[in-house]
Amino acid sequence: MQIVRRSMLAVLLALGLFGAPGEGLAQTEPLTVFAAASLKNVLDEAGAGYTRAGGGPVRFSYAASSAIARQIEQGAPADIFVSADQAWMTYVAGKGLIVPATRIDLLTNRLALIAPAASTVKLTVGRNMPLARALGEGRLALAGPEVPAGKYGRAALTALGVWPSVQDRLASAENVRAALLFVSRGEAPLGVVYDTDAKVDPNVRIVGLFPQSSHPQIIYPAAVLAASKNPQAVKFLAYLRSPAGRAVFKTHGFTVLR
Repeated sequence: MQIVRRSMLAVLLALGLFGAPGEGLAQTEPLTVFAAASLKNVLDEAGAGYTRAGGGPVRFSYAASSAIARQIEQGAPADIFVSADQAWMTYVAGKGLIVPATRIDLLTNRLALIAPAASTVKLTVGRNMPLARALGEGRLALAGPEVPAGKYGRAALTALGVWPSVQDRLASAENVRAALLFVSRGEAPLGVVYDTDAKVDPNVRIVGLFPQSSHPQIIYPAAVLAASKNPQAVKFLAYLRSPAGRAVFKTHGFTVLR
């Protein structure tokens, strides 16, 4: 499947669709990107860079990938979808709502256990870690079961043998940034978010990173939506994988997939 996608992307490149951001294009409507909540800071910066480089204006709408997928299914107008996992992109693709040739695996990330910055809790993230005891009387902030961060988190906690001890002690959040906020505000003593989320909030600290073998690989796929008529859409995806776009992702702690 990946080979087919790369081949189709090569065709687009050959057709000149992935040229400079504004090359040969008249002024267009703003590009609308629906993206996973964990991408807010980095995509805001990347979008500004794209516009400065000569591309058109870009506007973003952030939410849980599950919520975005359903919005797209219900006809919400957008040009690009960037999901925090493969499953929700595949769900949208299965409805015929993306341009298959443009689907790419863009980024990967790490899963982190976090605590408020002032917390003194110490915990080694690993099998049978005393997570329930570390919570004290509090709850574990975690995105809901349909949200990618919530799915990755549940998988990791299950693999490490601690899920039964905390499954009834959750502060359930609508997306990963909401889980981050629970911990940032001191409303939860611990939480599970992406490594990159923790890095943008000075009110939290990373207790430890989950072993990558404890959960499915975190992949952010992106694709142009079938309903899009904006010629900037494929160009913006190309910009995200350009040296300039890769540099922005690297600065924010993401790894860009080749």
